[in-house]
Amino acid sequence: MNSKLSLEKDKIKIVLLEGIHENAVKMFKEAGYSNVDHYPAALDADELKSVVSDAHFLGIRSRTKLTEEVIEAASKLTSIGCFCIGTNQVDLTAAAMRGIPVFNAPYSNTRSVAELVLGQIIMLLRGVPQRSAAAHKGGWLKNAKGSYEARGKTLGIIGYGHIGSQLSVLAESLGMNVIYFDVINKLAMGNASACSSMDELLAKSDVVSLHVPANDQTKNMITAAEIAKMKQGAHLINAARGNVIVIDDLAAALESGHLAGAALDVFPVEPAGKDEEFESPLRGMDNVILTPHIGGSTQEAQENIGIEVADKLITYSDNGSTLGAVNFPEVSLPVKDRTHTRFLHIHRNVPGVLLKINDVFASRGINISGQYLRSEGGVGYVVVEVDEEIKPGAGVRKELAAIEGTLRVRFLF
Repeated sequence: MNSKLSLEKDKIKIVLLEGIHENAVKMFKEAGYSNVDHYPAALDADELKSVVSDAHFLGIRSRTKLTEEVIEAASKLTSIGCFCIGTNQVDLTAAAMRGIPVFNAPYSNTRSVAELVLGQIIMLLRGVPQRSAAAHKGGWLKNAKGSYEARGKTLGIIGYGHIGSQLSVLAESLGMNVIYFDVINKLAMGNASACSSMDELLAKSDVVSLHVPANDQTKNMITAAEIAKMKQGAHLINAARGNVIVIDDLAAALESGHLAGAALDVFPVEPAGKDEEFESPLRGMDNVILTPHIGGSTQEAQENIGIEVADKLITYSDNGSTLGAVNFPEVSLPVKDRTHTRFLHIHRNVPGVLLKINDVFASRGINISGQYLRSEGGVGYVVVEVDEEIKPGAGVRKELAAIEGTLRVRFLF
């Protein structure tokens, strides 16, 4: 790396919160980004605003809440990396309308989540939670009552995406019959079979496992009405999103004995940290497995997530590619030629902006060698490559920033 480019990268501040894996720090430094602040935990609102005020790139996990107020305080922020699957902790619209793409890791922890659920299936079917609870109290429930093998039982998977389909393969290897329901037609893995409706799946399954995203359609998707359609003595597992199940309805079904057990890794309200008490009507129920949102919390998953998200942030910083952004037009760009200059223009998606961008270069006699345009929602993203090196201070960026509707302008030289 030449010394000039290294100097420019040293000016870019990267802030990583919540103990993001050291792999991410290593990747940034290997790419020439040495100005990295790495925090072991989430920060409170005031401290967060202070820390992000001069950050160019920000990495978080699920505990950090990036509200519009926080994003507004981060005037230099160029991109956000969610080192996890979910992005609902970020105000995606507020970020997009400030020209800030948000990246996540939708695939890196799928195996970890699927393995946890598989273990919960076995534990629930064998009645291990209540037997373990009894042993801790001095009891000795050595009997076969309510204890079953997984082989031959029917697992119903609601949401047959990356995690659901991987769980399907693992469960089938145990000899389980796997059925699934998804709002999108999905190709079955192995011998799994699709159900025509969720009601059909609920009625047939010995264990129901939820693997759906958080949206308006899945909020409170499982209520007393849906639970009543499940088999007497069935089990329910949720490793998806906390607001998918109405917890009070689940607690009532467990107390009545309609459901034999449940396992939850996600909850409607989760503690912000280890010092805040976890509250739930499911506490104290011996036939319920409660885990603190650890589905993706394995060393392997965190290593993979660190690599995946850091790579996306570095790629966006180095060449402007936004492939994998969740709130932004996705553009996959070739590696930038060192002799060319690349301008990145992010703007409100209104007519006439592209013409004005081209006029800036035409008025200066600068030839455009490549141009890419994508728009999504209210945001447009134009990448312009010119076949000459334009030095900082030439005024091109200022002219581009002055175009009405501009949200942000970057240039890579």
